[in-house]
Amino acid sequence: MSSWRDIASQEAQADLDGLVGIAVDFAQQQLATHGEFFPFAVAVAADGAIEMIAGRPDHDDEHPPATDVLDACVASLRSKRNHLRACATAADVMLTSPQRGEAVQVDLEHRDGHALTVVLPYAKNRRRDINYGPIQAHAGPHRIWETPER
Repeated sequence: MSSWRDIASQEAQADLDGLVGIAVDFAQQQLATHGEFFPFAVAVAADGAIEMIAGRPDHDDEHPPATDVLDACVASLRSKRNHLRACATAADVMLTSPQRGEAVQVDLEHRDGHALTVVLPYAKNRRRDINYGPIQAHAGPHRIWETPER
């Protein structure tokens, strides 16, 4: 079975690898500190600069639904896509299949047409420690750039 890496440029591989590292690290940091996190986005600009993006769907609402925050992150990325090489959104999700439980989900996209979803399952124990399961990756959705014809 072929991998996305077989057709991806070195730049695309480096961009997506970097983004997943940044997103997972920040999510783990938030989980360790707060026990949860709001969805957020990370982008690689055309010049290679990294930008963290927080979605604020309603500036008057201190506790908006996570889906609204994620939608605001996606809208922000879509509005900037002509100036980006790659981006990621990260959310604290509940897995239902094939396994159940909480996970960090990172949806990654590159302007070259690659889209991946990375899932890092986790479980909190009574001492507030967090145990992480094996990271998994599979094809992801195209929400920022159009789906390429291959």
